[in-house]
Amino acid sequence: MKTFSGHQGEVNAIRNGIQLVRCWLRALMINAKIWSMKQDKYLHDLKEHVKEIYTIRWSPTGPGTNNPNQQLLLASASFDSTIKLWDVELGRLISSFDGHRDPVYSVAFSPNGEYLASGSMDKCLHIWSVKEGKIVKTLTGNGGIFEVCWNKEGDKVAACFANNIVCVLDFRM
Repeated sequence: MKTFSGHQGEVNAIRNGIQLVRCWLRALMINAKIWSMKQDKYLHDLKEHVKEIYTIRWSPTGPGTNNPNQQLLLASASFDSTIKLWDVELGRLISSFDGHRDPVYSVAFSPNGEYLASGSMDKCLHIWSVKEGKIVKTLTGNGGIFEVCWNKEGDKVAACFANNIVCVLDFRM
């Protein structure tokens, strides 16, 4: 059994990285930590959010994925209404996506890693170009969004809204 310590607050979520090499821990804090499971040590502290981080997602890119020639990224979504995109190897912020007005509850990378879907309590589903950091498509619903996900082909995005609605956005462009 491996034990990791270093957070000052409660840790309430983890996500495994590519080939279980890295483990991300989210505390009820504004920062996240990257740990190496191979080396049993702390690697990076990600500190750019100004309110608590709600969720994170690893990109489907980098070594050991279907997109091995693209950089491995981490997206973090926060109650500060932003999404941060991180360089995992260097522990450095790449960009901040600032298109939501309320807390962001869900993010999901497209299967090829080129797009990021985000859902927020502002009732908006945004599709972002990862490379450009810009919104390329938006759907506004009648309730906050709790979860977003892509189909395996990467041409549709589903969102579940707080008002008991699930919608599917056709993303063919």
